[in-house]
Amino acid sequence: MIRVTCAIIESDQGVLCARRSAAMSHPGKWEFPGGKVEDGEAEEACLIREIQEELSVQVEILERRPSSAHTYETGFSLVLIPFRCRLLAGDMKAVQHAEIRWVQPLDLPALDWAAADIPIVNAYLETYPAR
Repeated sequence: MIRVTCAIIESDQGVLCARRSAAMSHPGKWEFPGGKVEDGEAEEACLIREIQEELSVQVEILERRPSSAHTYETGFSLVLIPFRCRLLAGDMKAVQHAEIRWVQPLDLPALDWAAADIPIVNAYLETYPAR
């Protein structure tokens, strides 16, 4: 099972969502940006590295959220490890994704999410009003 981190980046504009490009698996699906944890790499270090690579920004991790395991129809299995974050610095741009967009939390379910991200979205929304 592959370990993958993802960032739930919050700002006054909403939550940052990224649409997968045609070159990626599950093209056109929305996800929280992030990537695979490399051997010997801490999950937090992976997330910071991946966000720098994918969005050209630096983030601060606010909290780790509950992980979710998913197996796609192809047999590919992953455990998605989400972290709530905020932007620290950088000029954000979609380096690998087709599009990035700020979305109000209650509008998240309207996006066509990658299957592995759906439990992460739902768990986030369950705790969102408490903030």
